[in-house]
Amino acid sequence: MKCTLCSSPAVISLKRDGARLCQDHFISYFEAKVQETVLSGGMIEEKERIAVAVSGGKDSTALLFCLYRLLSGREVELVALTIDEGIAGYRDDTIQAAKAIARQLGVEQHVVSFREEYGSSLDRMVLGKRVAPCTYCGVFRKHALNRAARALGADKIATGHNLDDEAQTVMMNYLKGDLERLMRLRPQRVQKGLVPRIKPLRMMPEKEIALYCMLNGIFFQSRECPYASLSLRAEVRDMMNSLESQSPGTKLSLVEGFEKLALRTKGDWAQMDLAACRKCGEPCVEESCKACQLLEEIK
Repeated sequence: MKCTLCSSPAVISLKRDGARLCQDHFISYFEAKVQETVLSGGMIEEKERIAVAVSGGKDSTALLFCLYRLLSGREVELVALTIDEGIAGYRDDTIQAAKAIARQLGVEQHVVSFREEYGSSLDRMVLGKRVAPCTYCGVFRKHALNRAARALGADKIATGHNLDDEAQTVMMNYLKGDLERLMRLRPQRVQKGLVPRIKPLRMMPEKEIALYCMLNGIFFQSRECPYASLSLRAEVRDMMNSLESQSPGTKLSLVEGFEKLALRTKGDWAQMDLAACRKCGEPCVEESCKACQLLEEIK
């Protein structure tokens, strides 16, 4: 199989575009698509400090590597921010991978642990609890990321959410009939104390991200989080993968359909003003944020 653009051997066949690409042309294609997403969304401006959430998995590794290449020569500073949830037999390896890619690129890195921030690892938090581990992890990760990014003077937080993640999130909210929460995926304005988030990889499929990592020699084979299979997202992921296999382009169509819906309903769900948590000072809707509420339950 030859590359559509040259005579070199192709490494991938893009079904949605009908093209076959060699290593060099795929890397160029991948980075051009990410750059298009960044530019069209006005995600990064000159002289900004971007905190890149780097877990050590393939998505965040690709994110840091790609942004480093795309922003070379621009007045933009990248800083890697790694959250250590404290998951035995899983997190230690990925944290080493996160440190390795930051060191390779010469990017400043900061590691924040649940144990230091909340006095306990995720493993101990969920011991004997009925609440799904992903609930604790999601809440505390967002809380820790925002606190750390603000302390570092970051203008934005870049996360490695990909097309698969976006499609799963949209579908999960459709299944729950929660349009209000769905529309929160596209916040319209900056809130005090809340560092804005950007998703440069949101239109890139997970498989293409993995290939990008491998071709650039930055691929890290990691185990899946032991708690992942306990979440609704795992079931939705399997469903979406099955649909994508039968009808290529389903995930992209779902996300693009949501974007059209968001434009048509713009203003129907006004963005709620956030207050400051009376305990930790983080932005929240109620008197205390979800992280502080969970900490009370744990105690």
